[in-house]
Amino acid sequence: MNILFGFIIALLVSALVIYIVGKLNLGFSIGSYGNAIIAAIVIALVSAVVNWLLGLLGITIGGGFLGAIVLLVVAAVVLLISDRFLSGMEVKGFGGAIVAAIAIAVVSWLLAWVLGLFGIVV
Repeated sequence: MNILFGFIIALLVSALVIYIVGKLNLGFSIGSYGNAIIAAIVIALVSAVVNWLLGLLGITIGGGFLGAIVLLVVAAVVLLISDRFLSGMEVKGFGGAIVAAIAIAVVSWLLAWVLGLFGIVV
């Protein structure tokens, strides 16, 4: 039961982050919070497939600055691919996807930090 509860909390937090970043007009827009929930699911699925394919090709993502750059590019590509599957989501080119990926990472980190202050681990 705890796994399901954790999944639902992570999904709602991810959707909230996507919704917030979508409203900041940074090259990425989302129609509604319902679209953000669907986007969070699609982005998670596409990200899992992309990371799996990279693993099959023998490409591992290390840590450090280079690893962060690779993860940022992968996140931007995931946003661009997810845009094709969702009618309520729009990504404005690769530059918009990079900016949105950075914003999503920053807002996710801030939200996780604030929730961590209250003892909620996401």
